Amino acid sequence: MTCGGHMGLAMKTVLFLAIAVVAQAAGNVCLAIGIKPLAVLASFDPGAWPTLVAAALSNPWLWAGTVLLIIFTVLFTLVLSWADLSLAMPVVSVEVVVNVALAAWLLGERVEPLHWAGVALVAGGVALVADSARPPVATATISSCGEDPRS
Repeated sequence: MTCGGHMGLAMKTVLFLAIAVVAQAAGNVCLAIGIKPLAVLASFDPGAWPTLVAAALSNPWLWAGTVLLIIFTVLFTLVLSWADLSLAMPVVSVEVVVNVALAAWLLGERVEPLHWAGVALVAGGVALVADSARPPVATATISSCGEDPRS
């Protein structure tokens, strides 16, 4: 591995996961915005389904949300091709924090203090996982590069 190889891969992982988290949160917001007007069409009456499907397929918010969630899936899958699931999944869990913040800010949803406390616990857990994901020190890497790759 060349000097900076760990850092290059680490930066790529951070970039891909950050974009994935934003895409997932934005996609969820788009879906929430798009589906609210269709709620009146939703029923267990099979006769109403064609109208619901037609309305859903013509809703730009639902399309935007779907595209954003596809972007998330592609980026997350790419990250899993080189990173451990035990790192990637908890980091992507920061999406919970972003979703709650966007729901309060953009959708006007009321978020209770206890809910925010749970969000803070998720954020803390993500920080612990991210901090514990530093690569192990490799003697060859230190001796050939002259520095600790974790710093």
